[in-house]
Amino acid sequence: MPDTDKQKQLKICLAASAGGHISQLLKLASCWNGYETFCVTTTEVVRNGLNELGEVYVVGECNRQHPMRVIAVLLRCLRIVFKEKPDVVISTGAAAGCMLCFLSKIIGAKVVWIDSITNVERISLSGRMVRYIADLFLVQWPELAGRYKKVEFVGTVV
Repeated sequence: MPDTDKQKQLKICLAASAGGHISQLLKLASCWNGYETFCVTTTEVVRNGLNELGEVYVVGECNRQHPMRVIAVLLRCLRIVFKEKPDVVISTGAAAGCMLCFLSKIIGAKVVWIDSITNVERISLSGRMVRYIADLFLVQWPELAGRYKKVEFVGTVV
């Protein structure tokens, strides 16, 4: 089977919160050229900038200080995963990206996590959770790669 046929069959979920997380993820766009993608983010403001990536889902913002929002976002992410059935999730975080990684892993997807460049001294909270299930976990500071198992540094995104 030609490579282009394989690429069309592979479905990639691109998951990132609005702002710096999505900006860092989009700098890697050449990595998924030719693959079927869909995007999950947290605010409507960035929807138009993501339309070229396929279907765009907005799940809302959440964090551990607002447990009811976490539940609402989790349920939205669950619906997306069962509808789209991604083969791979690529995420730069934060909470919604973490949820999508775990939910997609349950259905057999590969997980690629790129921790934010702003995390200089330690991996993000979401990253620390995802690290255990990630197939590839990248940090943007070489010092972090030396402090954690299953973590790699291959350069910076920004």
